[in-house]
Amino acid sequence: MIVTRATTSNSLLTLCPSSSSSYKNLFWSLLPWKSRLNSDIGSCSSFTRQRQGLQSRQMASVSAAAVQASTRKLEKPDELIDSVKTFIFDCDGVVWKGDKLIDGVSETLDMLRSKGKRLVFVTNNSTKSRKQYGKKFETLGLNVSEEEIFASSFAAAAYLKSINFPNDKKVYVIGEDGILKELELAGFQYLGGPADGEKTIKLEPGFLMEHDKNVGAVVVGFDRYFNYYKIQYATLCIRENPGCLFIATNRDAVTHLTDAQEWAGGGSMVGAIRGSTQQEPLVVGKPSTFIMEYLSQKFGILKSQICMVGDRLDTDILFGQNGGCKTLLVLSGVTSLQMLQSPNNSIQPDFYTRR
Repeated sequence: MIVTRATTSNSLLTLCPSSSSSYKNLFWSLLPWKSRLNSDIGSCSSFTRQRQGLQSRQMASVSAAAVQASTRKLEKPDELIDSVKTFIFDCDGVVWKGDKLIDGVSETLDMLRSKGKRLVFVTNNSTKSRKQYGKKFETLGLNVSEEEIFASSFAAAAYLKSINFPNDKKVYVIGEDGILKELELAGFQYLGGPADGEKTIKLEPGFLMEHDKNVGAVVVGFDRYFNYYKIQYATLCIRENPGCLFIATNRDAVTHLTDAQEWAGGGSMVGAIRGSTQQEPLVVGKPSTFIMEYLSQKFGILKSQICMVGDRLDTDILFGQNGGCKTLLVLSGVTSLQMLQSPNNSIQPDFYTRR
C-alpha cells in the first residue's frame, strides 16, 4: 500500500427536480432522466506598460481556455455512469452539510444502486469511527452499510496494521473519539485524545514535562479540544522517541461543522505539530492514495472503473487523480468556476458540473 507525503462544502449536491435551487448540481447532473440547469486595464505611464498589461491578459485568457479544454462540463451523465462500476463520494459538503442531508441525495444513490453501481463513501473527517458514521447515515435516512464507509480515522488504524506496528508500542492521539475507537478495534494501545483536552501546563522555573517513552506513533486529526498540552506532548514524542511516526488523518484547511459557514479543519492541528517538530506527516486520508489502494484490493476493482465525486480540488479531485480514477467536480461547494479556471490552478478534473 502506498502513502504519500503531503506537500502543501458543500456539496455535490442534488439530483432531484424538487431540490432547493442552491444545491442543484452534481447529483442532478448524474440523473439522466432529470432536466439539468442551464446552467480595465488602468492608465499606464508608458506604451511599454500598456503592452505588458495586454500580454498578461492574453496569457491569462490562453490559460483559461486551456483549462476549459482539459476539463469538460458534464453534459452526458449516462456515458459517465455506464463507463464506471464504482462511485466514491465525499461526505461532508457532498452528502450532507453539518447534520442536514442535501436534497436529492437519497434518490441519486437509489438510482445508482439500481444500475448495479458500487457506492463507497470516503471522508477525511476523523471525529467518528465507521460504526458511528453508519449511525449518522441511518439517522439521515440513508441505507449505507459500515463496509461502504471509509473515514480517515479508520485509515489511520489500517495504515498502522499494514506496517505491522508493534503491539507493545503506544499511539498518542490528537483527535476525537473516532480515532480512539478505530485504534481499539485494531488492537492498538493509545493515550491522549479527548482525555487530554482539559490538561494544562504550569510553566514554572525548572519545569520539565514528562512523556511516555513507549509511544511509537502520533496520530493527528481534527480536534475540538486542541490545546498547548497536546502540542507539547506530541512534540516530545516525535522529537525524542526514536523512530516515532507522525501520522496525519488529513491536512484539510477547513471543515463543515455546521451548514452556516466553514470552520478551521484538521490541517490547523497538523500544522501546529509540523511547525514544532519541523517534520512532515504521513497523510493517510485524501489526497493520499492509501485508501484508494485499500479499496482496490478489498473489493477487487480496477481503478480505471472508479469515479471520484467531490467538491474540493486539493483533496477529492487530487485523490482520484493520484489513484488513477475518473473525477467529477461539483461547483456547489468549496470550489468555484473561477477557482477551477484560474491560471494558478493545476488540478483539473475530468468533468465538472455547475449548480
